[in-house]
Amino acid sequence: MNIDIKYNKTALRDFQNKMKVRKNALPTLKNKEAALRAMVFETRDQLQKAEAEYRAVTQQIGPWKEMWNEFDPRLLEVKEVKTTISKVAGIQIPVFEKMEVEVVDFATTAYPDWFADGVEAMKRLLEANIKYKLLKKRLDLLEYARKKATQKVNLYEKVQIPSLESAIRQIKRYLEDEDNLSKAGQKLLKSKIQRKAVS
Repeated sequence: MNIDIKYNKTALRDFQNKMKVRKNALPTLKNKEAALRAMVFETRDQLQKAEAEYRAVTQQIGPWKEMWNEFDPRLLEVKEVKTTISKVAGIQIPVFEKMEVEVVDFATTAYPDWFADGVEAMKRLLEANIKYKLLKKRLDLLEYARKKATQKVNLYEKVQIPSLESAIRQIKRYLEDEDNLSKAGQKLLKSKIQRKAVS
């Protein structure tokens, strides 16, 4: 961090205020980062479970792969995916609530017998897929936010606070040296005036 140092008391107060702000914000940022990290781990676990659920449904319908070519996808339509927004460390993440699927009335005589079971299997497959995609989106949001929080913590801890401390030290030393020189000059002047008065 490049700091333009002005060797005066105003600059010293300004740097001290900036450092105070960063030191006060650092614990909050660390807590936010820890909360986001925990949510990332939790969401990864949920994502693995959702992926396993999707695979399980896919494997259940897999043996009838040839018959699925006959299935009419127009028989069901996803009308709405209901989600709620949850806040984690200031980040809004989607949470799956439920999915509404509309099934078109169809004459059972016009389609093979297995279509009724096929509609239910397809509902399960759609729901598992939507849950997986929503969790993937949530994980991406959380990982991005965690990465940003980590960067900010590192910026404060490793760059800004040490740079400000160094600048404050330099200004204090300069002001102390200037004060010492001023006092030494005053003593010399005083002793010079006293010698003239004596002689």
